[in-house]
Amino acid sequence: MLEHFHWLPFLAAITVLTMSPGVDTIIVMRNAASGGWRLGFLTSLGICMGLFAHATVSALGLSVILLGSASVFTGFKLLGAAYLVYLGVQAIRSAIRPTGMSFKDAKPGKAMTGWGSFRQGILSNVLNPKPIIFYMAFLPQFIDPSHSALAQSLFMASLHFVIAMVWQTFLALMVHKARVWLARPRVAQVLDSVTGVLLLGFGAKLALTQR
Repeated sequence: MLEHFHWLPFLAAITVLTMSPGVDTIIVMRNAASGGWRLGFLTSLGICMGLFAHATVSALGLSVILLGSASVFTGFKLLGAAYLVYLGVQAIRSAIRPTGMSFKDAKPGKAMTGWGSFRQGILSNVLNPKPIIFYMAFLPQFIDPSHSALAQSLFMASLHFVIAMVWQTFLALMVHKARVWLARPRVAQVLDSVTGVLLLGFGAKLALTQR
């Protein structure tokens, strides 16, 4: 499947897509800022695991149902938008009560757990219909009809997974390196405020935009 340069356009497209600032970038950086690179890594892992769900859905043709049924698509889109708004509200609430980002052992119940970071990442990705649209529109261009569409879609999702994990882990490490600066309450307040506004904006945009 890798003969000639068949996959280069796909690799170029998903690399640009991955490095473009968006919801995934914001969530990974915020969790890395609040809990260190490990939480950023686990958030990224959750996000990237969601890619396989989108690839499977696309290959099995369920995307056609989502895109063909206005009510199903709208409901799915609003669910994703509501989750982004929820994350935005959480960030703004943290900004109202700035305490600084703590990179030491936090009190029980105060810090996000590794599982919580992973779950947040996978939910933010799976509940976002935009990757479904991207995979449905883009992946078929690279699928060979003589081979399994599901196998090829999962292979492309694997390439996307590796690129996204490398980039987002790099971001998490960079944020972790700045932990002393981020530990200042005022900096944490600004970061949470900006994150909250951006997530609310992404949620509103997702809810209001048409297909």
